[in-house]
Amino acid sequence: MKREQVTERIQELFRDVFDDQSLVIHESMSSSNLATWDSLHHISLLVAIQNEFQIKFSLIEIQDLQNIGSIIDLILQHVNAE
Repeated sequence: MKREQVTERIQELFRDVFDDQSLVIHESMSSSNLATWDSLHHISLLVAIQNEFQIKFSLIEIQDLQNIGSIIDLILQHVNAE
């Protein structure tokens, strides 16, 4: 799977989780850039991502996530490892 494909798919997940169809993500975006990105949204987002891509993140992987770019990197690691 290519990075652009992952980005497009998680763009839709972000819009669904944050209930904002105008939301546009970028790789450097993090919870500090989005006021509504609180701990509940973070958990909902991670669950949605894992369900969408049929993957499972470890606790250590989740703790290391810094921004959307790192989320995309992690998804690609899991998806391309299969």
